[in-house]
Amino acid sequence: MRIIAFHNLKGGVGKTAAAVNIAYLASASGIPTLLWDLDPQGAASWYLGEDPDITGEKASRLLKGKTPVGKLIYPTQYPKLDLIPAHPSFRNLDVRLAEQTHANTLKSWLAPLSEDYGLVILDCPPSLSHLAEEVLSCADQVYVPTIPTWLSINSWQQLRQFAKDKKIKVGKFHPFLSMVDRRKGLHRTILEEGDERLKDRLRGYIPYASDVEKMGEARKPVPVLMPRSAASHAYRLMWQEVRQITRL
Repeated sequence: MRIIAFHNLKGGVGKTAAAVNIAYLASASGIPTLLWDLDPQGAASWYLGEDPDITGEKASRLLKGKTPVGKLIYPTQYPKLDLIPAHPSFRNLDVRLAEQTHANTLKSWLAPLSEDYGLVILDCPPSLSHLAEEVLSCADQVYVPTIPTWLSINSWQQLRQFAKDKKIKVGKFHPFLSMVDRRKGLHRTILEEGDERLKDRLRGYIPYASDVEKMGEARKPVPVLMPRSAASHAYRLMWQEVRQITRL
């Protein structure tokens, strides 16, 4: 079982959309996939047509060590794709995880799932926190959406420095350009000429497209909603890179 994470300390950069679309494409490729929506806002759950668990009862029991993580898993409408939906109690994960004695509680929770899944995808809330440290530590690879602007590139550098400070291997971090608008000069420059601070980025990029925005209304991944669109093609190319890097 491989574990990957989509993370950025900034919100609104296409992180959750990428996590959901890659999860769908992985499952459509025949890989049993679990997507864990760790963000209390529940955007990933919403995109997959599932409502967040507003009671949070099972999540609370997980945090108290009274129930296994498997009890939080629900099937989605897509074959081989399961979901741990968002819970309001996840807002307490930082404090509760900091209280645990295990070196990496998140990884120990996920370990028993290795017989059922080939891939676990963690969609993380935008922050640099104890939860972020656990996610970044337990993930085999971390994919970081980066808008081609100076502020977004600066956020990428902050995340990379956070990993270094926590002695997390930075070689497993992979930025990718997201929400690229080729009508903007800066976007074109960074896309075509590159930036030394993004030298390890994925070859493909995700365009700024209405097809991605429509995910929220239709509550479906882009390859289901608009299978022949440019955005769908971009996610498929990204999945090919992710699959190769993650060795799936």
